Amino acid sequence: MERVGKMIVIIGILIVVAGIIIWFLGDKLRFLGRLPGDIRIEKENYQVYIPITTMLLVSAVLTLIMWLLQRFGR
Repeated sequence: MERVGKMIVIIGILIVVAGIIIWFLGDKLRFLGRLPGDIRIEKENYQVYIPITTMLLVSAVLTLIMWLLQRFGR
């Protein structure tokens, strides 16, 4: 049970760090969501936005972070 609590605290810290990074560097991260492969359909009455490439990039970064935490957390 102690290990679960520790992981929740670590995840919370990572969320806070990500929030701070987005807060201070938000204007420099505008390319996210506008990458090649992100689908945007705009018509008169509706808009559809599917950020496929952005989701893959974020997933890869989060996977790397989790792998590093697991590797060096032992």
